[in-house]
This record gives sequence, structure tokens and C-alpha cells, in this order.
Amino acid sequence: MSVNFQQLANFIWSVADLLRGPYRPPQYERVMLPLTVLRRFDAVLAPSKDAVLKRYEQLKAKNIQNIDAILNSLAKDEEGTSLGFHNHSQLDFHKLKGDPDNIGRHLADFIAGFSENVRKIFERFEFDKEIEKLEESNRLYQVVSQFAEIDLHPKRVDNITMGLVFEDLIRRFNEAANETAGDHFTPREVIQLMVNLLLEPDTSVLTQAGVIVTICDPACGTGGMLAEAQNWIRAHNDQATVKVFGQDYNPRSYAVAASDLLIKGHKDGQVMLGNTLTDDPFPDHRFDYLLANPPFGVDWKAEKKIIDHWPNFRGYSGKLPRINDGALLFLLYMMSKFQDYKPGDREKAGSRTAVVFNGSPLFTGGAGSGESDIRRWIIERDQLEAIVALPEQMFYNTGIGTFIWVVSNRKAAHRKGKIQLIDARERYSPMRRSLGDKRRYLDQSALDAITCEHGAMECSQTSRVFDNTDFGYRRITVLRPLRLRFQITDEARERFLNTCPELFDALQAVQDELGTESFLDWNQVWTTVQKVFKTLPDDMEGWTKGAKGTAQKKIFRDCFTTVDPDAAPVIAKHHKTDPLRDARYFPGQILPTDLTTQGLYVLLGLHRDGKNGFIEYEPDPTLKDAESIPLKEDIVSYVLREVRPYVDDVWIDRETLDEQDGGIGKVGYEINFSRVFFQHQPPRPLHEIDAELAEVERRILYLLREVTE
Repeated sequence: MSVNFQQLANFIWSVADLLRGPYRPPQYERVMLPLTVLRRFDAVLAPSKDAVLKRYEQLKAKNIQNIDAILNSLAKDEEGTSLGFHNHSQLDFHKLKGDPDNIGRHLADFIAGFSENVRKIFERFEFDKEIEKLEESNRLYQVVSQFAEIDLHPKRVDNITMGLVFEDLIRRFNEAANETAGDHFTPREVIQLMVNLLLEPDTSVLTQAGVIVTICDPACGTGGMLAEAQNWIRAHNDQATVKVFGQDYNPRSYAVAASDLLIKGHKDGQVMLGNTLTDDPFPDHRFDYLLANPPFGVDWKAEKKIIDHWPNFRGYSGKLPRINDGALLFLLYMMSKFQDYKPGDREKAGSRTAVVFNGSPLFTGGAGSGESDIRRWIIERDQLEAIVALPEQMFYNTGIGTFIWVVSNRKAAHRKGKIQLIDARERYSPMRRSLGDKRRYLDQSALDAITCEHGAMECSQTSRVFDNTDFGYRRITVLRPLRLRFQITDEARERFLNTCPELFDALQAVQDELGTESFLDWNQVWTTVQKVFKTLPDDMEGWTKGAKGTAQKKIFRDCFTTVDPDAAPVIAKHHKTDPLRDARYFPGQILPTDLTTQGLYVLLGLHRDGKNGFIEYEPDPTLKDAESIPLKEDIVSYVLREVRPYVDDVWIDRETLDEQDGGIGKVGYEINFSRVFFQHQPPRPLHEIDAELAEVERRILYLLREVTE
């Protein structure tokens, strides 16, 4: 009969007291988790140990090298099911206990007797260092003896109970190590909420008899998310087959997660060691569900050198995020692992994912940036289902706000084209004792309320539903003409001739023609200047040909002109033909019906020249501005309503185009929770503020009198 997992976990936890001294509490897990794994494996392998040892000696006598496959199939539980690993050492925990003088060497030999898949795990635990440290402090025999007394035989502790024990120990040790826990450990209630959001909508499918479910966490840490997802499915359907897959970059975390799989008897699952951004350990796999808490603000400079050589990143061929925050790359990886989706086809059932981010992926990066383009790619494919804002101070190593994104390529019919935002920032309960930066948690009622709010998909004070396009905008550039006043002054002459002394005579000719009076039309002035230069005598130097001549002309204008709002606009170009004839500047937009063609051309910076052509003014760089226009509105109506009434000579820059649809302005996407859920707090009445100030003044005067009297 299976024991209570909590009692067993408490007993194992109590053994850790023996480590006090050589180890600090945050370091206990380095010894306790590997020894728990060893003791469990020792107990699980006991029924077939004699058969494995006998066969091992036979194979050894025949000098057969590759023995793992043979012995792994021979190692079975009491029901005759192959375990997938073995140990061919003559030792077990009780024999280890019987030889105190050689306990260190024998424990190392015992570990070396395992099959390769288990040895690889213990290499990542780096347990040989801990054996040496325990021996030096005379603690190894005491600890091993205590573990030998713990009965972890499958008859007493089944796989499910053992899994719960191991999960509980992982959680306790991670919380004890709260100064670094956030690197690899997500608070349990956050995981529960993620699992609820991920799996609750599919309850009817997941409760079917014989259902097979695949789950992946590409930043699995010690495996907490995978374990919680398994627990949810097991609680709703004990007949379900759950296959879990994970990957982590931290060797010790990987070892814990891989051990957890073996302890629970999940031979079909896999946990791999490696870098998720550059190494895909499951290239041929697609998963039903994915969830992860990738590191916040992770720098991917090293990975960029590899990724830059790829034709695309996991099926996404757009711009990538800035180098100092690769969080969205993890989401792109997870989306690349989605099953294909086709309604009604069980072989193409689609996928769902939940991922924890900080606020940066919501709004960092303007239109046309890598972050914005990734948000656009996800939203325009209608795969962002919901985002939940969590309270601050929820994680062990950071107090910043965090958000759960729910992404799916099989959104329910009523969610098509919609995105739900849920504000759970005020739903926290204070903790009685802080754990690192974690001072708040979500209790069960809060978890239930958020889950129900997600399922209901209704608008309320803490839940809002939007169209996909509500989060998109076009960032356009608006320009105003450069207006220059021309005048030849002594100071301007000196400045020009200091730079271009070779044009002394030419400048004198220009001054003879124009004098020193002020002109408000640079276009006419320049026509006159050019005429003067063309009629210069052959022995008088004019504009130099090539780049130097271009520079001379620029210097001339810079020296003799100043910006004047009363001057005429400077003409930059003459168009003999219609420059908008084949343009497609307004994709998906319906322009106002009362807008004339002439009005549109002027709004785009083109003016009739009185013949059959157009003139275009030079923009003033100091008056250049930008406007962000919601995608649901056409840019012409917006400019006519919000800009033109205040600046009548403004026009829209035709050169700033979106790289994807070719329209004017760059399309961007951002999700601003603060703006969506902002609640205006009116200021207090003035008489209350005056009364408070008067009271403060009275107290100050009273304190001053006490000092001076």
C-alpha cells in the first residue's frame, strides 16, 4: 500500500539536517536530490537485480562491449515491465552501509554500475564532488545510512507517489535557495494558473478514455511545469497517457528533470541538455501543448553568430529582437513545434502554448523593429488568444510585473479575430514570510477566478476583449516645407569665403546682381544665382564639377540663408509625369469619399506646377514629426482631423513605407496594459489640500517655537 507522499517527503527533508555545517541550506539539494534518485532506483531495480547480475557476468565473460540494451531490457519491475535502465554493480544501499571505511569508493562504484542513460544524469549532478566533500567532513556514511532506512520499494511507494515526493523536495530546496531560485524555478501557483489556462478549454478532449497527450517545456528547469501539467491531466483522467519532453541549458537542472522522468517511469518522454535557441533536440516532433518560463531579458549575442547563418528562425523569416532580450525567440521556437491544424481532422489537432514573460515583449520596439514584427506575425496569424497580467513581487529573484501569454493555432470559434486581456495585478495575497523577492502569491480562489474569467471571455473591470487590429498602428512621418530667407551680409560673405576662397569673384558677381537686400523666395534667388554662374567670364572660376561642386552649392546656401516661417517653400523636385500613377499607398484602407484627387496629392506633398507636372517641396528636418495611427482608421482621415487643422502646410512622407504591405507608414503592434485598464482618479478638492498645507505650516511653526524659546 502506498504511503502518504507528504510524510515521506518530510522524512527525507529531515535527513538534510545532517548536512548542516559543510553545506548551507541552499546547497542541500546538491546531495539530497541525487541520493533520493539513487535510493529510488536501487529499490525499483531490486526485483530483477539478481537476473541482471547473472547476465552481466555472462556477457562480461564473452567480452561483449555493448551491454546496455541487453541489460536494460532484462531489468524489470514486479509486473514484468522493462524499466529502460539497470545497475550491474554488486552493491546496493544496504551493502554500502555495511562498509563504513570504504563508503566513498563504493558509492562511486555503485553509480558507475548504472546504464549510460543514468550515468549521464549523474555526470550533470557532478555528484563525485559531493561524495568527496561529504567524506572529508565525515558526513557521507551518516547520510547514506539514513537513506538506506528509507523504504522506496514500488510496493510501498508507487510511481505517482514517488513523483509527488520528488516534486515536493525540488520545490522545497528551490525555495530554500531563494537567492537564485528564479533562474530555474517558477512559483507553484503561477504554474498552476498556466496549466489551467492551457488545459481547461480542452477538458472534454483530455478526459476521453485512452487519450495520448504530448507536452513540451523548452526551458524546463527542474521540470516543475511538466510535472504540474501531468498532475492536472492525471487528476482529470487517470487513463490518459502523457508524454513529456523538455530541455534546459543548466546541467544540474537538467539532471533533476531527467531524474524526475525516470522516477515516474516515463520511458516515452525525454529531457535533453542544450541551448533551446540553437539546438533543437526534437527536430521531428510536434507537441499538443507547450509551456515555459524562459529567462527574462536573456542576452543572445553568442547565439546570434549561429542564427545569422540560418535562412529563417524556426519558420519565422522576419526581423529578430534586439540582442539584449531574446525572450520572444523562445516563443517562436515553441510555435514552430505546433501541430498542424485542420478542423475536424484528428491527425491535425493543432496546439496550445502558455509562456511567462516580463513586460518587455508586450511593447518594446517601435514599428518595424524585430519585437514589433514578431508581435505582428503572431497577431496577424490570429494565434494570440489571451494575456494575463500577474501581480508584482511574485517571483523569487525579481519583483517586476510578469505576464502569461496564451498562444494557439486552433482558437475556439468565438475567439477568432479576438484577444483577451485579463488584469490580475491586484488579486494577490501577501505572504507571511518573504522568499527572496517573492512577497505575494495567488491563492486558490484567485486562481479559480482568473481561470473562470478566461473561460467566460466577457468584458468586465478586469477583463477586456479586443479585435486583433486594435493593437496595430501605422507609424507615419509628417513633413513641413523648408522656408528660407536669402541675404548677403558681411558676416555671411566672410564665412563662405573662408571655406570657398576660389569663388570670390563669382560671389561678387552674384552680389552685383542681387545686392544685399533680403529675399523671401529661395527658388527665385537660386535661379538667378545659377544664371549668374553660367554667364561668368571664362577666366573666372565657377562651380567645380563633381562632388566638390555639390559641396560648394550646399555651403553657399547654408551661409546665405536662414529659416524664416514667412518665406516661400523651397522646391526640391519637379515631376513631369504623375508620381502616384502606379502607387499603392493605402492597402486595406478606405479613404474619405469627399477627398478630391487634388486634395490627396497635396496631402502627399505634390503640388501642380501650372502645366502638366508637379512640384515637391524640400522638408524642413527640424519640423519633421511622426504620428501613430490605429490600423482601424485610414491615415488620410486621421491627418485631416488631427494634424491639418493646426499645421496647414503639412504633408505625409511617401518614402516611409511598410516592408510587408508597401503602404505608407510602418505597421507596428504593441499591447499596453496600463492604457487598457487605466482608471482615472480625480484630484482631491482644492480646499482639502489647502487645509492640509495649513496644518503642516502650523506644525512647523510650533516646532520652530519649541527650538527658539
